[in-house]
Amino acid sequence: MARFVVRFMKDVLGENGRQAEICQSIVEVEASSEGHATELAKQKFCENQSLCDWSLHADRIQVKQTEFPS
Repeated sequence: MARFVVRFMKDVLGENGRQAEICQSIVEVEASSEGHATELAKQKFCENQSLCDWSLHADRIQVKQTEFPS
C-alpha cells in the first residue's frame, strides 16, 4: 500500500476582489492506487466536515504520493 496526501482546494475571492486558492483540508490515506486514495479521502473529508458531498466545500482535489507521513 502506498501513502497519499490529498488536498481539497477551493477558489475564493479576497477582500481586494482577487481570486485566491486556499486549502480546505489535507487528508493522508494509504491506498493501492491514486484513484482509491481519492475515494478514501473524499469519504474522510465528508465525515470530518459533516457533508454529503465533498464538492460543497472544495472545487478540486490534488493527490500526491509520498513515502513518509507529513
